[in-house]
Amino acid sequence: MTSLKRSRELDPYASNIASKVFVRSTKSGKVQKITREVYLRQDIPCSSKICTACLKNAPQDASGNVAPFILSERPAGTQNIPAGHYLMPDTNAFLNGMDLFEQKSAFCDVIVLQTVLEELRNRSLPLYNRLIGLTKSEEKRFYVFFNEFRIETYVQREKGETINDRNDRAVRTAVQWYGSHLESARKRSPQIGSCPVIVMLSDDKDNLRKARAADLRACSLEDYVSGLEEADRLMDLVSSSQRGRESGASAAQQLYPEYYSMSKMMTGTRAGTLHQGIFNVSPYNYLEGSVRVPAFDKSLLILGRENSNRAVQDDVVVVEILPKAQWKAPSTKIIEEDTLNKDENADAEEGEGESVVTEQERRALQDEVKRTHGKSLEGRPQPTAKVVGIIKRNWRQYVGHVDSSSSSKIKQSRRQQTVFLVPMDKRVPKIRLRSRQVDELIGKRVLVTIDAWDQDSRYPVGHFVRSLGGLETKEAETEALLLEYDVQYRPFPKGVLDCLPREGHDWRVPSDPNDAGWTGRKDLRDKLICSIDPVGCQDIDDALHARPLPNGNWEVGVHIADVSHFVKPNNAMDREASMRGTTVYLVDKRIDMLPMLLGTDLCSLKPHVERYAFSTMWEMTKDADIVNIHFTKSVIRSREAFSYEQAQLRIDDKRQQDELTQGMRALLMISKRLKKKRMDAGALNLASPEVRVQTESETSDPVDVKTKELLDTNSLVEEFMLLANISVAEKIYKAFPQTALLRRHAPPPTTNFEELSNQLKVKRNLELRTESSKALASSLDRCVDPDEPFFNTLVRIMATRCMMSAEYFGSGTQSYLDFRHYGLASEIYTHFTSPIRRYADLAAHRQLAAAIGYEQLDISLHSKAKLEGVCKNINVRHRNAQMAGRASIEYYVGQALKGRVMDEEGFVMKVFSNGFVVFVPRFGIEGVIRLGDLATPEPESAFNAEEYTLEISGTINVKIELFQKVLVRISDIKEESTGKRKVKLELVRR
Repeated sequence: MTSLKRSRELDPYASNIASKVFVRSTKSGKVQKITREVYLRQDIPCSSKICTACLKNAPQDASGNVAPFILSERPAGTQNIPAGHYLMPDTNAFLNGMDLFEQKSAFCDVIVLQTVLEELRNRSLPLYNRLIGLTKSEEKRFYVFFNEFRIETYVQREKGETINDRNDRAVRTAVQWYGSHLESARKRSPQIGSCPVIVMLSDDKDNLRKARAADLRACSLEDYVSGLEEADRLMDLVSSSQRGRESGASAAQQLYPEYYSMSKMMTGTRAGTLHQGIFNVSPYNYLEGSVRVPAFDKSLLILGRENSNRAVQDDVVVVEILPKAQWKAPSTKIIEEDTLNKDENADAEEGEGESVVTEQERRALQDEVKRTHGKSLEGRPQPTAKVVGIIKRNWRQYVGHVDSSSSSKIKQSRRQQTVFLVPMDKRVPKIRLRSRQVDELIGKRVLVTIDAWDQDSRYPVGHFVRSLGGLETKEAETEALLLEYDVQYRPFPKGVLDCLPREGHDWRVPSDPNDAGWTGRKDLRDKLICSIDPVGCQDIDDALHARPLPNGNWEVGVHIADVSHFVKPNNAMDREASMRGTTVYLVDKRIDMLPMLLGTDLCSLKPHVERYAFSTMWEMTKDADIVNIHFTKSVIRSREAFSYEQAQLRIDDKRQQDELTQGMRALLMISKRLKKKRMDAGALNLASPEVRVQTESETSDPVDVKTKELLDTNSLVEEFMLLANISVAEKIYKAFPQTALLRRHAPPPTTNFEELSNQLKVKRNLELRTESSKALASSLDRCVDPDEPFFNTLVRIMATRCMMSAEYFGSGTQSYLDFRHYGLASEIYTHFTSPIRRYADLAAHRQLAAAIGYEQLDISLHSKAKLEGVCKNINVRHRNAQMAGRASIEYYVGQALKGRVMDEEGFVMKVFSNGFVVFVPRFGIEGVIRLGDLATPEPESAFNAEEYTLEISGTINVKIELFQKVLVRISDIKEESTGKRKVKLELVRR
């Protein structure tokens, strides 16, 4: 990028116009030159409350108001800089110290330059979003100064100057201008006294040197933190990578291969000699990773630390295929880091006394190589690869606990120690931390950030962010899982709450039908509508009704909460809901997408009150054939709010012959016929282990675990919600063929089912056909064991894990054939029926409202690019919410079983050479039983990978087979590797 500013001498009247010249390459490989004019101004305020000149000249909004000035007239000082001062960080400071800037006790009155903000956005979008959050905090006083548009602070890029050097110079120019500008303000107002000092913060040595040479006040983050009151605690938040670079290790041994250059990776990817994908680590073997790439049917295996080459779970990597002689079969051995690498010395200097692979890891890998080349597995190896570069680091904040064995047993007062943080997620490697608070952190849940993983360090290095509380405390463990799955759980900010109706809980549907709120709405208050939900449901999204028509058909209605009436596009509440994406349901709490006033009251379709709704109504025959369909905004008045159990009892009670009950029976009758049609079309009836944790009403402590029982009423609601979603999808796609927000479920690659198909053939002589969803559904129906009813459910659970994940998408990004929802056997699908808890449904409501002419569609839902961004976010949020919910159940199941021992039936789901996995239906849990758990010393074993058997001999003689029913003893244990209380399984008998 080149900047050209018109000369004042040539054109004094045009001195406030500059041009930016961008050079970019097009998809065809051509170079394109883009020139944009920038209009420079002198009225962009400094926002300091001591400056009357800026206040006088500041631009006004449409109402004639000037935005309030942010920077304090009396900013705080520190021990090292006693004078009150404003901070002006460069990009490196934010990259290395965002956790510091978020501390409430320090780092206030901060000037965020436009140059820095834009550079940060290009470098790290998550950090950019965190900084934007700080600029909205009234107590922190972060001000965004648009230095690129102020004539005195605009900087031209000089010939031969790099963009980075130009941006650093822009920061120094802004520091110098702010200093002189505020000094002029002080001179104009002598009563002000001392003038705030401008302090540049940077971890760039060259930038610091140049700033000091220009007599500017500048210091590194570490130097600045050392002068703060809580310096010891805050010093832990300084990026370890920066401190590591400052300490220097230029002569250190390089443990990992150097990454390829970006140009080499891009060239290789285009040529097909290199491949790009997402790095995944096996949950059973931390030394085995995999990357799925389009060029291969099966995932590429990444074996060992050296081949994974510092890749971390979810990183976007570039890999190179290894020679065919090095291809191997997937691991059949359970390998866990905490058992192989216990008592490692975290204080060992990186590169000194370290090797990339420990002796224990080398032996484990050699065992796998020997097994791979055994006769029984000929022809089954998969392609293997090595990581040669990282396209994108998807590092996040990680939760874990400090490995007490890595800390000094001698009290160190406040001396800095180096320790290992063991993440809760076993797929993430140990993280090396330096902290002065190690003694206080032992036994706590701790939040950390990875800063770097250099070639000379066996493990990544990071820094401490904060302690969440003691291990196993409910508050700490709940917050830990919310952070692990990036669930937005902060209270709703004031800007969001300001969007709520001023009447609060007193809001009512207008009584006068001529009121503007009734415009375009149909009055459906006479319909006998009811809702059917889980026990205790407060956010009631949907309600239904059915009534007979004179011609013998049925009028069936699905009525959905009209959330879009209250949440307007692009306001603060809409942006917050879009960011959260979905409501997250934990065992003991609910993290709402929308404020409770809407979710549990004004939008919730509670009984006996009038509510706005969006209704889908069909005329249907008794055989569930649709005669016509009608969409309308409406006003409804639900008659009852049933739980699934209550609705089932009402339907089954033959004494109940009122119209509402008759309508519910009609809904049940039609829903069964709808389901049969779906199944005949090839819809899948899959299964997942679902349990319900019963808790004390006051303390939320778990008391029991029960398997969820599904009733006919569960299916009733499901069928009509599916029908509504399909009907709406067809309508909005017809209206907006390029930007309809839809949901697809791609067919799984046949290779996904290879293992399960072979297992069923070998162990039960059953065939699993996967050429279509209908073929799969039919073959799953035939997977039965007359002696064991649960066998079919077990197979369906295993089949579910072979599936692709469903995803939201914009209709213009896929061909129509790819719209299909494989699991539902539907040509088109969307989510419409849960707008209180899913943002996708809210977007679909807006599109449907526009499709029926109720209102104009906001421009944001006309943009393919913006819709793609929304879909990308809600896909991630949806998956994270599911995983957070499962993790919450897992934690509470462990707590419910704490101190209890019981024997339960289980089924072998997976067999390894040194252990096996057992699923226990009673609690919906699965656990690993290792050879070492069976007897001491560890018994001998013979593993047959072709027959999926493990014959154990010596101190105990037993044969374990896949799908086998076993009796296991269930107890609880605190898992050393993660610090979590887990369910422990012991084999009682086969």
